[in-house]
Amino acid sequence: MFRPDKYWYNNTPYMKVLLPLSWLFCSIVKLRRLAYQYGIKKTFYLDVPVIVVGNITVGGTGKTPTVVWLANFLKGEGYSPGIISRGYGGKARHWPQQVRPDSDPVIVGDEAILLANQSKCPVAVGPKRVEAAKALLEYENCDIIISDDGLQHYSLGRDIEIALIDSVRRFGNGYCLPAGPLREPEERMEEVDIIVANGVPGPREFGMRLAGTRLVNVSDYTQQLNIEELRGKSVHAVAGIGYPERFFNHLNRAGVEVIEHPFPDHYAFKPDDLDFGDDLPVLMTEKDIVKCHRFTRPNFWYLPVKADPDPRLGERVMGLLKKIS
Repeated sequence: MFRPDKYWYNNTPYMKVLLPLSWLFCSIVKLRRLAYQYGIKKTFYLDVPVIVVGNITVGGTGKTPTVVWLANFLKGEGYSPGIISRGYGGKARHWPQQVRPDSDPVIVGDEAILLANQSKCPVAVGPKRVEAAKALLEYENCDIIISDDGLQHYSLGRDIEIALIDSVRRFGNGYCLPAGPLREPEERMEEVDIIVANGVPGPREFGMRLAGTRLVNVSDYTQQLNIEELRGKSVHAVAGIGYPERFFNHLNRAGVEVIEHPFPDHYAFKPDDLDFGDDLPVLMTEKDIVKCHRFTRPNFWYLPVKADPDPRLGERVMGLLKKIS
């Protein structure tokens, strides 16, 4: 299975043959942003504050757990947040779609259901973020909107931008797509309000880690066990997320003998994908099990994780909200 991130983050010279395409991509990105800044393309502003959580790199940075943390933090501060997202992988015929914890991932996508489950907030998804936000404000009592993975969706005006990075991989080889992992040039990070580093933070960054130690049985949620109970034992680890190695490394650090099975992000699992011909435990991320309930087995387990950020992150968010109120 070809994975370009293996080349993007290892500084391999092979990607340099794609540099002309990267320069073209960067030029288009910059022109598009200028079109919004100068009013050639319209930016729509809502009547409530909008916080965008995103990144400028392709691949997992811990964005979804951070969105859940932010939603729960805002609820604790007295807000009624709503969440909008792309609904990536969803095959709905009509958009936007309201999302419930029991929605079909085939229709609305896996991340949307995870957001609805973990945040207990109203969630709407659709390719056009403005329309998704309008749907929430029309049908739900929301006084603040969180846009998941919306940093490059300039049609939706925003009051606060939060950008996530992986503290180890950071910006890879520094090139834009397709030669590198960047959706926008690295200097875009100078313009965001908050930078959150998944791992050890650098200057101007707030640190965050993903915490999770208890596995939950997919067939029976009352069955749980600590990762430490699998120390020295072999398991199949399955991950269809942006950066599968983070999940595998988490298990390895706990002393688990991991047989790795990486899949593309948002992969639509089939029963045969998880049939490994033995009875070893099959460990998955919480995002993956959303798509596996229909063919779950007693040896399927998932690992819930939560974002645990620097406490000063909440203070920074509230300080910015007070400035715009």
